[in-house]
Order: sequence, then C-alpha cells, then structure tokens
Amino acid sequence: MDLLANLALGFETALTLQNLGYAFIGALFGTLVGVLPGLGPAASIAMLLPSIYALDATPALIMLAGIYYGAQYGGSTTAILINVPGESSSVVTALDGYQMARQGRAGAALSSAALGSFFAGTVGTLVIAAFAPPLTELAFKFGPAEYFSLMVLGLIGSVVLASGSLIKAIAMILLGLLIGQINTDVISGVPRYSFDIPELSDGINFVVIAMGIFGFGEIIANLSVHSSKREVFTKNVTGLWPTKKDFREAAPAVLRGTALGSILGILPGGGALLSSFAAYTLEKKLSNDPSQFGKGAIQGVAGPEAANNAGAQTSFIPMLTLGIPSNVVMALMVGAMTIKGIQPGPQVMTSNPSLFWGLIASMWIGNLMLVVLNLPLIGIWIKLLTVPYRFLFPAILTFCCIGLYTLNNNSFDVYMGALFGIIGYAFYKLGCEPAPLLLGFILGPMMEENLRRALLLSRGDWTAFVTRPLSAGLLLAALAMVVIVLLPAIRRKREEAFQEAD
Repeated sequence: MDLLANLALGFETALTLQNLGYAFIGALFGTLVGVLPGLGPAASIAMLLPSIYALDATPALIMLAGIYYGAQYGGSTTAILINVPGESSSVVTALDGYQMARQGRAGAALSSAALGSFFAGTVGTLVIAAFAPPLTELAFKFGPAEYFSLMVLGLIGSVVLASGSLIKAIAMILLGLLIGQINTDVISGVPRYSFDIPELSDGINFVVIAMGIFGFGEIIANLSVHSSKREVFTKNVTGLWPTKKDFREAAPAVLRGTALGSILGILPGGGALLSSFAAYTLEKKLSNDPSQFGKGAIQGVAGPEAANNAGAQTSFIPMLTLGIPSNVVMALMVGAMTIKGIQPGPQVMTSNPSLFWGLIASMWIGNLMLVVLNLPLIGIWIKLLTVPYRFLFPAILTFCCIGLYTLNNNSFDVYMGALFGIIGYAFYKLGCEPAPLLLGFILGPMMEENLRRALLLSRGDWTAFVTRPLSAGLLLAALAMVVIVLLPAIRRKREEAFQEAD
C-alpha cells in the first residue's frame, strides 16, 4: 500500500502543468540529441546545466532525466537509418537495424525499437519504485567507512565494466581523482594544486570538464568524419507497424533485454551501454541461427533497445538512494542536484518525497510521450539528418560558450572548457573512454571526505574499514571484481563481448 501511496504522490507531482511541460521538453530534446550523431546525453545535459539555475529542483531534474532516456530512443533512429549511432548505447542496434533498413524494413526496425524501449522503460520505472525504499533504508545504516568502501566498489566497477582497455580505464579514473584534488582543503583551508590562480582555489567546475570533454571534444571528433559516409535510407521507411512474425521474434528478445538491463543498470559503470552490449551477446547465444545476426535480425534490434532503456532507468537507483552515480550521466545528475542545494543520498526520499516520487513518475510519463513523439516524427528526423554538420556545429559551440560563461560570468571557464575540449579530442584519438574520468572527478572529493571522517572517528585506526561488516563486504566485492576480471578466460570473454559491437 505504501508503494501505491508513493506512486500516487509521484503522479500528483509529475502531472502538474509545469512538470508535464518540462518532461515534454526533456523527451523532445533528448530525442533530438539522440538523433544528431555525436552529441549524446552527457554532452547535452552538461550544456544545459547552467540553465537549471533559473528552475525549481523538481522540473529541472525531470527535464534532465527526460533528456537521458529520450536520447536512448533517438539514438536508434540514426543507428538504423544511416549506420551512425546517435548515442553510444545504440552501437549494437546499428549492426542489424541498418541491415533491416537496407532490406526495406526500416519501419519495422524503428517501431520494434520504440515499442521495446517503452515496455522496458515501464518495467524499469516499476523496479525503481519497488527497490528504492528498501535501499534507502539500508543507506541510513551507512557511516563514513561504508560510503568510502561503496565508492571504491563503484570506481572499480566502472573500470571493470567499461568498454576498451582496462589500463586506459584505470588511467582515466586516476586522472579524474587527481583533477578532483584541485581545490581548497576543507580542514586546513589551504589551496591545493591551484598554482596561485584564484579561479582554481574552489576547484574546477565539473560542468566545465563535462562540457569540454563531452561537448567540445565530441564536436571536434565529429568534424573529422566525412559527410559522404552518411547514407540516409529515406525511401525505405514504410510500414511502421511490425508484422506478426516480427512480433513473435521480437517479444522474447524484449523480455530478456528488459530483465538484463534492469539488473545491469544498477551496477557501477553499468547503465544503457553495458546493457545493450550484454543483450546483443545473449540474443546471439540463444538464437537457433546465430549467422543471421549482422544481416538484419529483428532480435538484434529489439533486445538491445529494450536493455539500454531499462538500464538507463534503473541506473537512477544508486544515485537516488545512495547518492552514488553509476555512470557519467548520473554523475551529471548528482551535480545538478548539488546545484539546486539538494544533497544526493537517502535523505532525499524523506526530506523531499514529492521530488523523489515525482521524478520516478515522470519517467513513465516521459516514456509514453516518447512513443507518441518518435514514430510520427520520423520524417522530420530524417530531414534533420540531411542538414550538413558544418551548419550545426557553430550553433552548438556558441550555445556551449554562452553556458560556460554564465556559470560565474567569467571567461576563465570558457578557456578551461576549450582546454578540456582539446583533451577530450586527444582521448578520442587515443581510444580512451572519458566517462571514468568524470566519475573519478565527482567521487574523488566525496571519497576523501569520507575517508578522513572515518579515520577521525576511529582515531586513525585503518582497520575500521575491515572490522565493520558492511564496509568489509563492499571492499571484498571490489577485490573479487578485480580478481575475476584478471582471470585470462574472463578477460578474453570481456574483450570479445565489446569487440562484437566495434
């Protein structure tokens, strides 16, 4: 009964005219972000963070959440029509979706992706509503030692579950932790690593890093892709409703993808990207004819699309209940909550229940909006894809620079954003995934604070981290992750899983 009462409060909050409007704006903008190759939700949320200063907390978070799961929908459109995933989690959708488009079945591919995503989003929302309260109760038992151990587990999880090289992922985490040390020490009040630059005494604004690496860096990387590589199948988008055979083949894949995404979204470093990779691998393993994958198998579209949307929804659970971001977008959401003066963690549910449950209810409403929006607007998205990128990027750059300047009305932030844009492009060329860097940057100061607090409470006794059962369990889980991923057979399987989508 408590669950129904909480959901009723959530829908009462989410169905106000203002919140509905911002949910619609988020869903529409998220779809646009997903459709335009190279932007992605991380860059877009980073660009929009300055705008939330003028909004109340609830509509601001509803809008940013809408951008995240809206991008999962939109990313499939470009993946299917032009073989250019608009969002990283749509990489595997391109493998079979693009082949379906070439066979004249783009409509079936797009509709199965949209309907599968809606079903998965609905289930993901129910999972959050069911599991958030007990997890919040557990979080109240956490002290500084437990929070430190949980963050260690989160960072190791983001390394283990990140795509690409383990060494590069570790290097990104360490770099993020080091950049997070540029600030004024909270205990001694002494500036650290600021090089006598006044603007660095309060640290580097995470919006600057996020916008630089994910905004400017992605723009520079996209300018290196020649427009001739984008072949849009505009003539083949007919028959938007899947056939009975398509439904029979896609339905089990959607169910499996939803279940897999709901679980993997909660894991550190998980979310939409890992879920879609895992779902594609699972569908290929379970198929009676694995050779059809990569040649237009509808299961290769429906499964990963359901998984990435379910993963996108359930990745909110650790952020809302524990205040720990499980991926880069959740790190940005933590930053957004901080901007609005809300301390992420278990107290959000008790101190601001209308925001907590309103955000959860808005996810289901937003998913419904996305189904209604996406299928009728496919023609508009196709026309948008034909606009040359050289006309789009100056507008995006201008918007980024205005946003950076308005953070503190200081051009220093614009220069720092440009510097991180160059660094982001260097990461792109070196094949380094930048998401762990932002996670390290967000979690670094929180880890330091909880480490020092735990040591103060234990009078400098380091064994406090292993004598407290919950803390010891989390550290053992982190150690187990490291040991398992270093096993030759597991490491080989991990590399194969990610290579399949390359």
